[in-house]
Amino acid sequence: MELIVQKFGGTSLSDAQSRGYVLRHIIREFKLGKRVVVVVSAMGRSGEPYATDSLLELVRSNGNALPGRERDMLLSCGELISATVLCSLLHAEGISAVALTGGQAGILTDDHYGSARILEIQCERMLRHLAEHQVVIVTGFQGMTRSGEITTLGRGGSDTSATALGAALKAGVVDIYTDVDGILTADPRWVSNARPLKTVSYEEISNMAHNGAKVIHPRAVEVAMKAGIPVRVRSTFSEGEGTLVTHAELLKSQGVWYDKTVTGLAHVRDVTQLAVTQVEGPADLQLRIFRAMASHAISVDFINVMPTGVHYTVSGHDASKAVALLRELGFEPRVRERCAKVSVIGGGMNGEPGVMAVIVEALTNSGIPILQSADSNTTIWVLISEEGLATALQALHTAFGLHLAPDRGH
Repeated sequence: MELIVQKFGGTSLSDAQSRGYVLRHIIREFKLGKRVVVVVSAMGRSGEPYATDSLLELVRSNGNALPGRERDMLLSCGELISATVLCSLLHAEGISAVALTGGQAGILTDDHYGSARILEIQCERMLRHLAEHQVVIVTGFQGMTRSGEITTLGRGGSDTSATALGAALKAGVVDIYTDVDGILTADPRWVSNARPLKTVSYEEISNMAHNGAKVIHPRAVEVAMKAGIPVRVRSTFSEGEGTLVTHAELLKSQGVWYDKTVTGLAHVRDVTQLAVTQVEGPADLQLRIFRAMASHAISVDFINVMPTGVHYTVSGHDASKAVALLRELGFEPRVRERCAKVSVIGGGMNGEPGVMAVIVEALTNSGIPILQSADSNTTIWVLISEEGLATALQALHTAFGLHLAPDRGH
């Protein structure tokens, strides 16, 4: 019997109508004779009573001094509510189901509360329930230490739970259900003619996720890629197949690879560019700057190191702290706020001449200066002013024919 893992996000579980769609997807696979493992997130989004952000706000409004162990105990409650509600709904439909916490499902983690890493998954209990023809519902985002303490996996943890369970159980596929119909060529809130993709490689979606696309967490993609488990990103609210994510080589071997140079665009807003330039500066200028950022847990990006200084970016919420640290070191940085990082991503980009020329031409013709750039084998990044973001995304989407070219697929 084929085993399938289905993961449902908070918006898919937020109300009775949405949960009705969730039930249909589970029951469809169960009646096809598959062994079904369901991973659930907490219901709803920030402001709704059981959402993770709402639980965090409860802590903030009550002293904000809860230790990490107890914070993880609280945050695990949202998924527990989702799992038990879904279990009740399945039983009402005559489908035998069991709800398990992450720990009960055998997900063992380290003890880094709030950002725990999975060490191993002991599958015996899940396999026992599956052999009894039960749907196994597992609370996502959480696990347990070897000493029995509840842990949470950090942002996107339910996606990681799903692909890790898929790998451990040797699932045929992991379906990530969300509120969009698969992976699109760009964020449809910014690009009106963004189109769904039938297939993408692990490398491409990992780059899209790392660079701002919200459909799946990059750590989950990395787990799936290492195990070679195919992932489908699908809409809870339709029967569409969504987007298949797997190895590029497998797609090519099956004849479903449309060799497009650029697959899609991603972006990150609220970025601040910092530039420190001193012709006669200290020999260890770069070391002092980046050591100061690291010691205060400030993540840096878009790094250009030169003999006379450095250019780099930080998130907007870290900008004031970063500037203060630089001034404490005796530097006076040039600060450019409200920037956006735009990523042009494609598995066919490596070795293909002219990609940067297309980017520069599209942005120049749109009157958008490039403030900084960088590249890798599958991605070119440009930093621009945030006020030009919508124009830039639309111009690049058009320039690379993402609105016209056929999807990868038959």
